[in-house]
Amino acid sequence: MPTEVILPKVDMDMATGQISRWFAEEGARVKKGDVLFEIETDKAAMEIDAPASGVLRDVTGKEGVDIPVGAPVAWIYADDEAYGADVTAAKQDKGPISLPVEEMSAKPTEGAPPTSHSVTPPSALPGISPTRGKIGQSPSGARATPLARRLAREAGLALASIIGSGPYGRVVKADIDAAIAKGGFKEASAVIPEAPAAATAAVPSAKPMSDDQVLKLFEQGSYELVPHDNMRKTIARRLVEAKSTIPHFYLTLDCELDALLALRTQINAAAPMKKTEKGEVPAYKLSVNDMVIKAMAMALKAVPDANASWTESAMVKHKHADVGVAVSIPGGLITPIIRHADEKTLSTISNEMKDLASRARSRKLKPEEYQGGTTAVSNLGMFGIKDFAAVINPPHATILAVGAGEERAVVKNGEIKIATVMSVTLSTDHRAVDGALGAELLVAFKRLIENPMGMLV
Repeated sequence: MPTEVILPKVDMDMATGQISRWFAEEGARVKKGDVLFEIETDKAAMEIDAPASGVLRDVTGKEGVDIPVGAPVAWIYADDEAYGADVTAAKQDKGPISLPVEEMSAKPTEGAPPTSHSVTPPSALPGISPTRGKIGQSPSGARATPLARRLAREAGLALASIIGSGPYGRVVKADIDAAIAKGGFKEASAVIPEAPAAATAAVPSAKPMSDDQVLKLFEQGSYELVPHDNMRKTIARRLVEAKSTIPHFYLTLDCELDALLALRTQINAAAPMKKTEKGEVPAYKLSVNDMVIKAMAMALKAVPDANASWTESAMVKHKHADVGVAVSIPGGLITPIIRHADEKTLSTISNEMKDLASRARSRKLKPEEYQGGTTAVSNLGMFGIKDFAAVINPPHATILAVGAGEERAVVKNGEIKIATVMSVTLSTDHRAVDGALGAELLVAFKRLIENPMGMLV
């Protein structure tokens, strides 16, 4: 039996990916472990190895096309496996499976994942098991994509009465549209009772404006349409998820930076020199953000109850302070993570952050370098932003928004003096970190920023 080559899931949030480049052509002989193709996800580009040795056939995964996770993109035939006229005939008997991308399920393991293009499995594979349902057959248990279920529910259609044309007999959007056009079969009123008018009015369904509704507001020819890439789609989905499911609570404090800036100058001046291809350069060069990362990590260790994540069944108490740092990249942003930041020296954090940011911008980060973490820092101070509130990145319970350090008039002992002040805003998941606990965390952060020698011991 030929070995199926699928588009693997290389990112926790990955639903689709694009093959940016094939390293082997149709009919090429490959060895197990050879690089077959490169995947471009919304966050990174990764090389995928061949799962077996043999001849590459039936390459269905096209470059630059959105392909759902788990979808077959090619098959590898062993040297003793037949490939020819019998295969072609068998393919004609089965026919291609057209899988539109809008039918993509958020849980690919629930059934065969759809693809954004037509996929023809190799003839050497056995026929579809009758227990899984055949294409065109009415599915047992009314298997359907989430989108099809929602459309059927809104139209009052009985799924069991609809013949699915999707993989393994799954009901897809096209089947629902066809059923609606033909009149369909309505669900029995006893099964889906109509909601009382008062209840319906009390809980209005909030729906965003459709594309057509938005475009009708603007004169034709006064705009151009730039399709969303995978990164922008993922960012949009996660932001809506975060603001819809996490009760955000905000706390703001002002921190004086003069002592920190002076210590930073001393540390950088004392940096040893190292030889590179460009000559001798300092072994490290601390930024204010490096010290913010360290202070946030140490504050979480000082207030361990705030170093947590919420789940419906339990509070996840983290043993380490892993700080994600928002990095702007073309088309969006990503948050590489400084692991065990509370235990690392400032110079280590600085050099590690420079490396992560550089590879983030070239989309060369590994999934483990940006997945997880226990909190995050977003710094817009370099743009002159005074203060802002950041959106929490699940599964974190906190994120610190850092504004610009600027000279301000402050009152000390009844006298007005000039100090360099930085405003920071802590966004918290109120389910995991309430107001008093968030305030305790922010005060611990302020103490470290204003007494930075504490970060050196």
